[in-house]
Amino acid sequence: MSHWAEIDNKNKVLRVLVGDNNDPNGDEGYQWLLDNLGGTWIQTSYNNNIRFNYAGIGYTYDINTDAFIPPKCHDEAILDKATCRWNCDNAQHKITTN
Repeated sequence: MSHWAEIDNKNKVLRVLVGDNNDPNGDEGYQWLLDNLGGTWIQTSYNNNIRFNYAGIGYTYDINTDAFIPPKCHDEAILDKATCRWNCDNAQHKITTN
């Protein structure tokens, strides 16, 4: 399976859909997305870690680094350019998991 993120004109991810690796066009469903849904689609993957991070709704696609960047968690966070993830050195900020 391939995964595709639709981005808006500000490069914000609107949704992520699954494509078909057995697509007759050989493009993993990309042309189907264009023909049937329109929009701008960028491939993402949680297996291959292409574009640094698996895209999610609200992420931003940075064309210069070819990366999906998660929303900034708080003002003190600094973007780590090696991972395209937010880091914070403030010990009072706790990492939470759901």
